[in-house]
Amino acid sequence: MTQRHFVARWLGALGLVLSLVGLVSQGATSAQTPLAATRQSADQGDARAQFNLGLMYDLGQGVPEDDAEAVAWYRRAADQGVAGAQYNLGLMYRNGEGVPRDFTQAAAWYRKAADQGHAFAQYTLGLSYAYGLGVPRDYVEAHKWHDLAASRVTGDTQKDYMVLRNAMAKQITPAQLAEARKRAADWQAAFEKRQPD
Repeated sequence: MTQRHFVARWLGALGLVLSLVGLVSQGATSAQTPLAATRQSADQGDARAQFNLGLMYDLGQGVPEDDAEAVAWYRRAADQGVAGAQYNLGLMYRNGEGVPRDFTQAAAWYRKAADQGHAFAQYTLGLSYAYGLGVPRDYVEAHKWHDLAASRVTGDTQKDYMVLRNAMAKQITPAQLAEARKRAADWQAAFEKRQPD
C-alpha cells in the first residue's frame, strides 16, 4: 500500500466496517459473508457498496489487492456522486494505479468531490492549482481551495492546511488574496444554498 491517501483510506475503511455492520443488521443472511453482501449490493447499484468494494480492492481487505478492480468500483460509485469515490479515483489517476497516470483526470475527479465539500479533495485540488498539475498554475485558486479545506477539518489537519494556505498567501498580492477570499466565500454561499433543508 502506498501513502497516497492513508487518511482517506483509514476513514474509508472505518466507513467500510460500519457499512458491513449495517448490511448484517439490515438482513444479510448469516450464511452470507460481509464480502458477499457488499458485492451483492454493489452489483445491484448501491453506490455506497460500490465505494466500499473499491476500498476493499484498493486496500486488499478480504480480497486480493487489485488497482484495476478498485478503479472500476470507484468509478461506478463516483458516477453516482459518492465524493469519497471521486476523490479516490482522482488519487488513482494521479498515481497511475489501475489507470494510466493522468493529472487532468485526477484534477477533474478532485473537483467533483471538492464541489461536494470533501475537505481532502479541496486540499488536493488546491495542491493541483499550486503546482499546475492537470490545471493551470493559479495561486489564487490554490488559496481558495486550501481556505475551504481548512474550514472543514479540525485539529492538526486544520493547522497543516492553514500553513499551506498561508504559504499561498505569501505568493500573491493583497488584491489577489482578497480575490481568493471572495471566491472562497462565494463558493461557500453557493454550497450552502445547494444543501437540502
